[in-house]
Amino acid sequence: MLRTTLFLLFAFAGLLQSALANGDPKRVSRSEYISLWKDEAILQMRAHGIPASITLAQAILESGDGNSDLARKSNNHFGIKCHDWKGKKVYHDDDKRHECFRKYDTAHQSFEDHSIFLKRSRYAFLYDYKVTDYKAWAKGLKQAGYATNPKYPDLLIRLIEENNLTQYDKQALSKDYNPAKPNKPAPRPAKEGDAIVITIARGKNIFVSDNNIKYIVTESSTTPAKLAEEMEMGKWQISKYNDLDKSATREEGTRSYMQPKRNKSKKHSTHTVATGETLHTISQLYGVKEKKILKFSGLPKGHNVKPGEVLKLSR
Repeated sequence: MLRTTLFLLFAFAGLLQSALANGDPKRVSRSEYISLWKDEAILQMRAHGIPASITLAQAILESGDGNSDLARKSNNHFGIKCHDWKGKKVYHDDDKRHECFRKYDTAHQSFEDHSIFLKRSRYAFLYDYKVTDYKAWAKGLKQAGYATNPKYPDLLIRLIEENNLTQYDKQALSKDYNPAKPNKPAPRPAKEGDAIVITIARGKNIFVSDNNIKYIVTESSTTPAKLAEEMEMGKWQISKYNDLDKSATREEGTRSYMQPKRNKSKKHSTHTVATGETLHTISQLYGVKEKKILKFSGLPKGHNVKPGEVLKLSR
């Protein structure tokens, strides 16, 4: 049943994207767009700590409910420009003529890149806000320079309130939420190895990363020692598995591995460091031990990575 549900969902999404890319005049309605991408926004919130309501509101606003040329032809749902982007590119008129925007193979890549983009240092203060305070996040995005429109926060807040998008924040925080259930299918095929709930232990959802490592997403600020106690694990395990000091703080919405990270990435060979990223955040993103990334990249212990630097994730 689950495979059938997932197949039908993706068949519809694939046909829809294909039709849009080929110039089909049929527009996606707002309700259709929300239905298609709400689970993606929820998974992004659970993995990265960005409110699902904010992700959806930005996607709706930036992509015109998925109907913009940038979304249709380039799968860019957030209007993210090239900046230090090393991937595919496309050019559109925006604030200036012929500006460079990021191009993705799938819409999922756009949602994932949006989450990673908001990990940059200029957005770091946003994570001091409660994940349920969508108004603070909306105003903070404008303050950090995400958009030039002075009414950007008001537009996001209105979209969230008019479409009851906060319900997806609540779902993301719920211990009972399971995107793998037939009535709440994951928005991506399981064969991609993406994070889905595989079980519930000690009242917490257990996910598995695309590098096949079990992890949880913290629901409040905590320490490795407290987290180990909650999960009935050895005090040393969370610290060791996540390359952390025992007294380190694990913020709300942070990925914490329940198993050792791998010696290499199964799916990725390199990573280009973006502004605001550290060796630790990159190690957590791919589930590869920090010392292995340094070894593969020919870098010394204690090396501070720099934007634009290419790190090797496997031999």
